[in-house]
Parts: sequence; C-alpha cells; structure tokens
Amino acid sequence: MNDQAGNKKQDEIRIKDAFCHGKAFIGFVTGGDPSMEKSEEYILKMAEAGCDLIEIGIPFSDPIAEGPVIQEANLRALTAGATTDKLFRLAANVRKKTRVPLVFLTYLNPVFRYGYEVFCAKCEESGVNGLIIPDMPYEEKGELLSIAREHKVDIISLVAPTSKQRIQTIASAATGFVYVVSSMGVTGVRSEIETDLEAMLSAVKAVTDVPAAVGFGVSTPQQAARIAKEADGVIVGSAIVKLIAEYGEDAGRYVYDYVKGMKAAIDV
Repeated sequence: MNDQAGNKKQDEIRIKDAFCHGKAFIGFVTGGDPSMEKSEEYILKMAEAGCDLIEIGIPFSDPIAEGPVIQEANLRALTAGATTDKLFRLAANVRKKTRVPLVFLTYLNPVFRYGYEVFCAKCEESGVNGLIIPDMPYEEKGELLSIAREHKVDIISLVAPTSKQRIQTIASAATGFVYVVSSMGVTGVRSEIETDLEAMLSAVKAVTDVPAAVGFGVSTPQQAARIAKEADGVIVGSAIVKLIAEYGEDAGRYVYDYVKGMKAAIDV
C-alpha cells in the first residue's frame, strides 16, 4: 500500500501500469457487498496481496452478464443501500490508499441515466481508470468513448468466442486492455475452459499492442497458470465473490490468501 497515492494526480496512474510487472492478476468485487466499509477493506487486502488491477462492480438489478454468485452479491449490496454515488466515494477512499489501477464494471443504463459527461468526470475525480460495460456493443461506443477519453478513462473492449471475425476490429480500437471472455454464457466458476484461447489471443495480438487479459470462469491456480502462458493477465471474479458470500465480514484474510496464491501461480 502506498500512503502517498492520494497525493498523486490520477493521470499518473494508468491501466497499463497493471501490466508492467509481469503477468497481471485482476480481481473483482461487487461494491457494497456486504457493506461499503468492508468492500474498501477487501479491495485494499487484494491490493496488498498482489492484485495488479481491481474491478469494482456497480450493483445493478439486472446484471445480464453475471451468473448466480455475482447476481446474489448485487442483491446483497443493493439491499445494504449501495448506490452509484456511494461507489464513487468508495473508489475515492481506495485511491487515497493504493496506486493499483481501478476499473468500474457496470451496465450502460446506469451510466446513461447518470449522464455520460457527469459519470466520466466523477470517474476521473475519484480515481477510476476505466469502465467495463458488458452490454454496450462495439458499434455503439461513439459518444461515450469520446467523453471518456477527455476524462482519461479507458473503455475496456470485450471479445468473446462468438466475436470471430469481429475480434480484430474490436481489438484494433482497444485502450487499457482487451478483456477476452473465455467461455460462452455468464460469469461463474468453471471446472474446464475449452475455448481456443490461443487463437483468440493471437487474433488480438495481430492488431494491437494493448495487453489482453482473460476472464469468465477462471478460479484455480492451475487454470490461471495455463492461461498466463498465453495471455498478459488473468481475471477472477466469482471465486473472490464466493469467499465474501461465505465468510461475510470476516472474509478479509481469506480474500488476501486467495489473491496471493493466484498471483503466485501466474508469476511462475
């Protein structure tokens, strides 16, 4: 943890920093699950344990890309009173205590209703470096992309197994990192990942130098190590959220140990 982080301008902390120390481990939590205070604690534990970038999910009532684990976390957070404004305050508090890049995962409707300009300005102000918006098609980035760029916020591009010939089109315009979706369906722990990730990553790397990180279904050190041989980073969400669901307000040390083990697996 860097106590000087709060004195640094946000433009000195960029998503690319996450990929400057070997393979990047990217962890996800749902903001406000089980409370804002505990979310801050868990995010800082993840940073201490070696997370290179942290995704914070903004709770949403209809998270269409999420499986049961993260859906339930969304409901817990909303029931506990989570709001977008509180998530911005959470990010600002975290930014004062760590230089790990932060990304919000959200859906387009909350951003649209908040207002693109105001939302992106608040991201810049609170130290959020990027946005992942699973339900925003590549072709509809237009207006939001230009506003986000003005506020030094990267809109993270996602490519999926179904993207096929569109992979290179999407990747060629990517900033921050390319989020390579490993499996069809929604998020969640999977025992096997059978997608031809090597072909997807090769297609991405043929058109961009932007790092590519793989997520959806990754949960074990063995999976992470295999993926890290080809990808620039590994993304884990549901496995971390499951620990928080299981241990609640006592989850901090379990989250720390899990992240530390996963980071070690991809550093080999």
